This record gives sequence, C-alpha cells and structure tokens, in this order.
Amino acid sequence: MILFIYFIIYFLCVFLIRSFLLWKNTGVNPLTFNKADDAHNYNGKVFTVISFLEFIVIGIYAFKNNWYDYLLPFWYLEHPILNKIGWGLLIFSLILVWIAQSQMSNSWRIGIDKNNKTNLVTSGMFSISRNPIFSGIMVANFGLFLVIPNAFTLLIISLSTISINTQIRLEEEFLKNEFGSEYKVYFKKIRRWV
Repeated sequence: MILFIYFIIYFLCVFLIRSFLLWKNTGVNPLTFNKADDAHNYNGKVFTVISFLEFIVIGIYAFKNNWYDYLLPFWYLEHPILNKIGWGLLIFSLILVWIAQSQMSNSWRIGIDKNNKTNLVTSGMFSISRNPIFSGIMVANFGLFLVIPNAFTLLIISLSTISINTQIRLEEEFLKNEFGSEYKVYFKKIRRWV
C-alpha cells in the first residue's frame, strides 16, 4: 500500500502539480503529445502504456497480493537490503526530478513543444547532465524493480529505456534546430546522462 501511495505522490508531484504550476505561470499546456502520426507522438503513446502498466503492477502488489505470482517474481532478489536500496532510489528520484524540473522553470515540457519558444537551460543539474529528469525517471524504474523484483518491473525498465532514449534523440534533433550553435556547444560539453 505504501508503494502505491508513493507512486500517486510521485505522479502528482512530477506531472500534475508541475503541469499546473507551468500552466498558471505561462498559460501553456506542458503536455505536447497529440494524435499526429509521427515518432514523437508514437513515443508519447508508448510512454502512456508504460505508465499504465506500472500502475497495474503496483496496484496488484498493493491490493491483490494473491495475484502477485502472476507477475513472475524473482524471489531470489527479494531481500531486505535490496528493498531498502530500492526505496532509497525511489525517494532520490523524486527529489532529483523535482529539482531538475524547478531548474527548467517555464521551459519544462512533457515532450517537444514546437509552438512556444523556451529558453535553453544549461545551469544547475543541467551543467552535469543534459537529461537529469530522464535520469531520475530511470532511477525510479530501477528502484521499483528492487522493491518488487518481477518480470513486469523488468519489462518496465526495458521499455522505458527504449522509450526514453528515443525521446532524448528526438529532443536533441529539435534542440539543435531550435538553438543552433548554442545547443551544439552545450551538446559537446555536457554528457547525455552524467
């Protein structure tokens, strides 16, 4: 039950509250995915499916414990130390993502915003990693796997890794076109992850 509550809080903090704050400050909807048939919007659909799968897995763990065996648990990884490490990663992820989103301020978006001009953020966490928010999401996925190690949380890691890496490359192309030489200098100077 605690894990389910944590993920509700995580979703509220990094998506709903952050989206509301941006909309309130700028009038811009940060969710940029739509029904267009291109790679960006397809990846948005994949991310939605991954999020839905995550909530189903966590819901089964929290409310239908007798169904948990259907998730093919890796019982040999169910250890109190790994569980604590997983929780540490989940908490660290929430802090990391919240701070990185705060540092992006009004430039933060969910996806690629071709309609509203933003600033290129290169300071704070973005002076260490070009993608601290995505890094934080990957940390959360790995933390979830350590808390409830099973075939489906491993699948979530795998699908998220592909989806996030696809999104990063799409965003890099967009940022190169949007910010030109300013982004190219930043791209060469700062690593994709850390």
